[in-house]
Amino acid sequence: MFKSVAFLYIILFSAYLVFTREPDFIDGVKASATILSQYDAATKADRLKAQFSNGKNQYSVSTDYPLRNVLKNEQVKVIYEPNNPEKAVVYAVWGYWIRWDELLISLIGYFGLFWIAVSITSNPTPEALIEELEGRKPKKRKLRYD
Repeated sequence: MFKSVAFLYIILFSAYLVFTREPDFIDGVKASATILSQYDAATKADRLKAQFSNGKNQYSVSTDYPLRNVLKNEQVKVIYEPNNPEKAVVYAVWGYWIRWDELLISLIGYFGLFWIAVSITSNPTPEALIEELEGRKPKKRKLRYD
């Protein structure tokens, strides 16, 4: 049961990922970007930003994401929508495809629902066991036509 439920979870979570990414994976444009250090007046500190060009203008987007490290002058890919390049993100597995909050919530939901299913089916009442045994039909042999 665990294998089939895990397989179903992976399929559903993968479908969720493909259709909910912002900027959109299918319509988005990928571009090369360079990680540069820029002064942030709000925090009064240097921040690493990915700087890229869409052919007309230069844009820079934040590279801050938990458990993702980028280095200064590193080349990365960014993905953006052509009509809104200010909302570009670094194109990486961790941060674009898999986000920690979505992963955490989906795993809590998966294990919670799995625990509920196991707890419901693990201790059936005696009446349910008798009813199940009475309702079973004997197995029929398959006929082979060779």
